[in-house]
Amino acid sequence: MKKILMTVVFVAVATATLAQGNVHERSEVYQWPQDSLVVAKLKQWQQLKFGVLIHWGLYAVPGIVESWSICDEDWITRDSTMTYDDYMRWYFGLADQFCPTQFDPAQWAGACRDAGMRYMIFTTKHHDGFCLWDSHQTDFTVARHAFAGDARRDVLSHVLNAFRQQHFTVGTYFSKPDWHSQLYWWDVYGKKGRNVNYPVGQHPERWQQFCRYTHRQVEELMSGYGPVDILWLDGGWVYPDNRGQDIDMPGLARMARSHQPGLIIVDRTIHGPYENYQTPERTVPDTLLSYPWESCIPLSDDWGYVPRPRWKSAQRVIGTLIEVVAKGGNLVLGVGPTPEGLLQPEVTSRLHEIGQWLQKYGEAIYGTVPTPHYHDGDVWFTAAPDGSRLYAIYRHEEGRPMPTQISWTGHRPRRAVRLLSTGRRLRYTTQAGGVVTVSLPKGLPAESVAVAVE
Repeated sequence: MKKILMTVVFVAVATATLAQGNVHERSEVYQWPQDSLVVAKLKQWQQLKFGVLIHWGLYAVPGIVESWSICDEDWITRDSTMTYDDYMRWYFGLADQFCPTQFDPAQWAGACRDAGMRYMIFTTKHHDGFCLWDSHQTDFTVARHAFAGDARRDVLSHVLNAFRQQHFTVGTYFSKPDWHSQLYWWDVYGKKGRNVNYPVGQHPERWQQFCRYTHRQVEELMSGYGPVDILWLDGGWVYPDNRGQDIDMPGLARMARSHQPGLIIVDRTIHGPYENYQTPERTVPDTLLSYPWESCIPLSDDWGYVPRPRWKSAQRVIGTLIEVVAKGGNLVLGVGPTPEGLLQPEVTSRLHEIGQWLQKYGEAIYGTVPTPHYHDGDVWFTAAPDGSRLYAIYRHEEGRPMPTQISWTGHRPRRAVRLLSTGRRLRYTTQAGGVVTVSLPKGLPAESVAVAVE
């Protein structure tokens, strides 16, 4: 036991640090979907602006980076006193310890609504293959191990219902690779990275079995849990040109949309008709993008629960949200519930602070569109879709005193400038060269502020 505990501590530190280098690059091109229902839902999704991505699974029990510690790529570090096979057995054995007796999806949904979030994506299965719904394709599910005797054992159902009750747009994250399945990582062969570990061309029937297994699991998600708006597919290395890993995305999409018309499908990093929006990870694109995209960024350094995280401040998240929206995107913030099934106080307090800011200034965020001139110094711009109103958002940098004035070039007011939090009309001047300077009221808290330029 002592050796295992030491291993857990080591892995929690090492993989959590190194995993940040394992970031999926976003696609460089975009193809609009042809289905009018999908396009319409995408347009609605683009107006939501702010969502949550919830990672939860076996990795929460020891508090380590999600799934990646069982991969044998050279950026993963493990305690050398434990063999790889022993580590795999220990990791998969966590299914007999994952028993979240305080599981409270209503707490999650309430905290996310308090934050001003409008949509959610829940991790139904990460790369380790552990299912957070009662899948009939495998026994490796939350409903058939330590949590089996709990009435809430079909976790996904309770999560989606809790968020629907708070009027969220809901999505399901699903990993295309499955490192627990013998149809993907076959024990006949050794593990060699994240990919399928056997030659698909030599074992086509085994691969076809994996494709059927994948389609059936996705069909369970799309047919058994009520309305779903987004199918968020991870594992961008699973695609035909990489070792023949063709899971028949056209057929999967047809099947999924037969159950969920207009479903947004995010086959992330695989550009084409099934990457309905792009997902830059832990980053914000350098410039405005004219098609749907979403920066996915965790609240700490990790997607899932770890015991001693480094949290981002609420003001830092607000600053990122401002930049993302001004560049035409959405922000999905990653949080990871504890192994007991709760969001930590550090999470809920930050979410509450973000929500307090959005209550004052959300008009400049929700339902807006970007402008060609979207940024000038510390000031970012958004606009009402009909062009009737422009918003200038000063992004405050933590540690700096609150300015008495904010300035930008262009976007000259025609009638007035008003502080969104109060509706108060503000004094402004326009100088040669189009420089607009707005005087801020005294006593504002040291935070980002938004004004309406009329």
